[in-house]
Amino acid sequence: MPYTRTARLLHWATALAVLAIAVLGLWIAWAPPQEEALKLRLYNIHESLGISVLLLTLLRLVWRRRHPPPPIRPPPPALLHRAAFATHAALYALLLAMPVVGFLATNAWGFPLRWFGLIPLPSPLGRHEALAPLLTALHGWMALALGLLVALHAAAALWHHWGRGDDTLRRMLPGLPPPGGTRPAVRG
Repeated sequence: MPYTRTARLLHWATALAVLAIAVLGLWIAWAPPQEEALKLRLYNIHESLGISVLLLTLLRLVWRRRHPPPPIRPPPPALLHRAAFATHAALYALLLAMPVVGFLATNAWGFPLRWFGLIPLPSPLGRHEALAPLLTALHGWMALALGLLVALHAAAALWHHWGRGDDTLRRMLPGLPPPGGTRPAVRG
């Protein structure tokens, strides 16, 4: 039984936004554009997508609470279930905390944020030169942790499909055939 269409849409929208944020963040950090206006636009898109991920994650948590995930068939051992729960909890925690820390870092550097250049967001900190580098470093470490957890999450989904042969991946990608390429017979 697959996740609801809404849960799948929210999952993949979050994944695409996080990928775009990562690409922008690496571009800004490692190959900063020489043109200041372009750099500021890239920062704005990066930060605005981060706020969007925060909102998407809150929406996902509300949706998940009202529409619990379908059970995995066959059910995993208890230890595997607990490991998956811990990984998902850490992913959600980082998806909530990272945008907040990034937003606070932006504020501490003295840059107000206009969400996609349209909606001004209040600056809770204001310029704070001592705190700005700490928040920026924390945001960077969180990004690294999120990247590692996303890689673990994707690898686990593939292992569930190919190694364990359960329907974990097919719950998120319902058109995916089971391992071996055959579809189960449709009954009734």
